[in-house]
Amino acid sequence: MPTPTRSRLTALTERLPLGVPPADGWERVKTGYWSRLVPLLALVALLTHLPSFVRPVWSPDEGFLATQARMLADGGVLYDTVVDRKPPLLPWLYQACFTVFGSASLWPLRTLAVAAHLVTAILLASIARGRWGNRAGAGAGLLYLLVSIGLSPEDTQAATFEVFMLPAMVAAFRYAERRRWLAAGIAVALCSLTKQTGGAVLLPVLWMLFQDARQRGVRWIPALFKIGFGFTLPIALVAVILTKPKGFLFWVVTGSGDYATSGGAWLQMVGRALGNSAILIGAGLGFLLPVGRRLWLKYRHRPLPVAGEEHGSTTDLWMWLLSSLVAVSVGFHFFGHYYLQLMPPLVLLGTGAVATSAIRWKPVLVYTTAAASVFWGLALAWPGERLDRTTEVATAVAAQTTPKDTVLVWGMHPELYWLADRKPATRYLTAGFLTNYSGGKDGSPSVGEQFSMANAWQTFDQEIAKGLPEVVVDDSGLAPYQPGMIPKIENLLDTHYEMVGVFADTVVYRLKR
Repeated sequence: MPTPTRSRLTALTERLPLGVPPADGWERVKTGYWSRLVPLLALVALLTHLPSFVRPVWSPDEGFLATQARMLADGGVLYDTVVDRKPPLLPWLYQACFTVFGSASLWPLRTLAVAAHLVTAILLASIARGRWGNRAGAGAGLLYLLVSIGLSPEDTQAATFEVFMLPAMVAAFRYAERRRWLAAGIAVALCSLTKQTGGAVLLPVLWMLFQDARQRGVRWIPALFKIGFGFTLPIALVAVILTKPKGFLFWVVTGSGDYATSGGAWLQMVGRALGNSAILIGAGLGFLLPVGRRLWLKYRHRPLPVAGEEHGSTTDLWMWLLSSLVAVSVGFHFFGHYYLQLMPPLVLLGTGAVATSAIRWKPVLVYTTAAASVFWGLALAWPGERLDRTTEVATAVAAQTTPKDTVLVWGMHPELYWLADRKPATRYLTAGFLTNYSGGKDGSPSVGEQFSMANAWQTFDQEIAKGLPEVVVDDSGLAPYQPGMIPKIENLLDTHYEMVGVFADTVVYRLKR
């Protein structure tokens, strides 16, 4: 006759997610599972993102962060003499890496980006393993790493905001799933302090809280207080560290209203949204088809061949996906790197659909690996004409100036400052702050001098008055903010500068003597 202790253990094992071994083998698998899986995930993370190391810079976002970090290291003040519409954690990380390793290369940031992908994969594996068992955990981690390069290489190989946002976002969901509400609130805050849209994960966190309170009949107010406290404390600490909470609030929240609008360029934005959605669907079709199949069968009211369905509720995952879709749509820009935020909930939904059906893992992993191989090869063969021209212009700028001189880049490619190793003449590293222009707004009527951020031109004039930049690079091309459409810039060039070089549609001007 079994002892009471043995009976309780048996009852507990019956409540474990499908695929988790019984109690007598639990410790062996618990210690061996991660020691085998983590090295495999680390290898896949490195291999899939190895192309990120072959270029000095992948995107203007990387160039902005690198230039910003140099300005901070040179005594700049964030949200004052160095500005951006993003939270401070990633600029600080760039600055720390430059302090330790120097600012000539981004390889330390690329290495940390690989580590961020690895942590995200491990957290997803932990969530999937707890719900659907060991094989599902391994599958979720591998699927994420394979699909994490399933967009344009400029969006997936760069060490930018979304990449470093994902670990905290997945951690917030994982903590909420385990009813660790204070930790979940802190994770949401860290996510939001990396990129504002990361805060969207608060929606599924709160949903899980209220569902837990409803099902277990417990009080939800103390847990809600823990989430709120955990969320506000890190943000308050950051505001105190910055010493200018008002500037932090403006640049991160209230000052981005005009930027986060469609501006009337609907055709471009719809095309970009559909295009990037199609690319991501193609990259993840192996695990997205099972999700579609499950939805179709549910809609058709057909019984599903589900094993352990009591452990397979995915409503919270759908809430997570919904909140991420809203976050991707904010601002109506639909840039490819925004779609990285959709990958974790999509991977978990796909993992659940495979793990609780008759679908085999092998074809899912084979297709996703094949798709990842295509994107990996695409990254290695990605055209480099734009980077070559930018490097050529940066070399010319460096030759025309000394390290003490300042430079003004009138365009949307701040990596010119970093590649030339020259100081910006203004805190506004792109023309967007002064014209309300952003990528894909070529047809927008809300671009021009009159649409600048509040007091931006007054600040710009004050900075230029302290000392004219030695070189001005007009990188606007045919964009709606070209000097002929911006009287202040046109007058500055006509009065004080002479043309010294033309590189395709980029013109270099030098101060008249």
